[in-house]
Amino acid sequence: MEKVTGTALVTGGNRGIGLEVCRQLGRLGMRVLLTARDIAEGAKATAALHAEGLDVVFEPLNVTSPESLDKLVDRLERQGTRLAALVNNAGIAMDGFDANVAERTVAVNFLGPLHVTERLLPLLEEHARVVMVSSGVGELEGLSPALRQRFDPPPPKAELVALVQSFVEDVRDGQYARKGWPGSAYRVSKVGLNALTRLLAGELKPRHLLVNSVCPGWVKTRMGGERAPKGVEEGADTIVWAATLPPEGPSGGFFRNRRSIPW
Repeated sequence: MEKVTGTALVTGGNRGIGLEVCRQLGRLGMRVLLTARDIAEGAKATAALHAEGLDVVFEPLNVTSPESLDKLVDRLERQGTRLAALVNNAGIAMDGFDANVAERTVAVNFLGPLHVTERLLPLLEEHARVVMVSSGVGELEGLSPALRQRFDPPPPKAELVALVQSFVEDVRDGQYARKGWPGSAYRVSKVGLNALTRLLAGELKPRHLLVNSVCPGWVKTRMGGERAPKGVEEGADTIVWAATLPPEGPSGGFFRNRRSIPW
């Protein structure tokens, strides 16, 4: 197994796919910063990986809290930490569908990766890799033509944020169906995340950063459930691949099973 050097930060690393991504990156030789909102769970997961002989450090992080993110960045800056990889894995899939579900889902799955990536940009090394853990439900196919045109090609970042947040308001006002939105906050959050990936890939090209989205597939986790056909090892594989790409690797792509898939 070819060794990989550098430090990787993984959000939502305390369980499921995130934990397995931390494990696989550690086995490849990377120092891993495992972040999680729940301090007890994060510390427990880190201890388990330590027991496997891996170089893993726990860092508390709530991706929806600017204060939590500021504290993380301050700690890393004081330590002189530079990141070779950032894996935006933290995500939620809530039961039901109303304005609260829409707002919370967008905050974690779309705004979370946006804010984490923007705040950590100064700490990313040249040729660093940024991975957005997305989903096939975020594919553009199946959206109404009018809605698809608003995401493809992606609008400027401020307009994209306003577009995704308008979905929350349309749900709150009971207008989402009339305006062509699907009745799934999870889906809209991943459509937005994929558009963000495409924007960031272009924006960060001068710094030689590789930015890609990955669909891990349907995986046996707390979110995926027991009926899912993939184990976490297989689900984490393409994420780890994207987080360890060589400098000449692809950027601005959407991948499943290490193969490009349509937006």
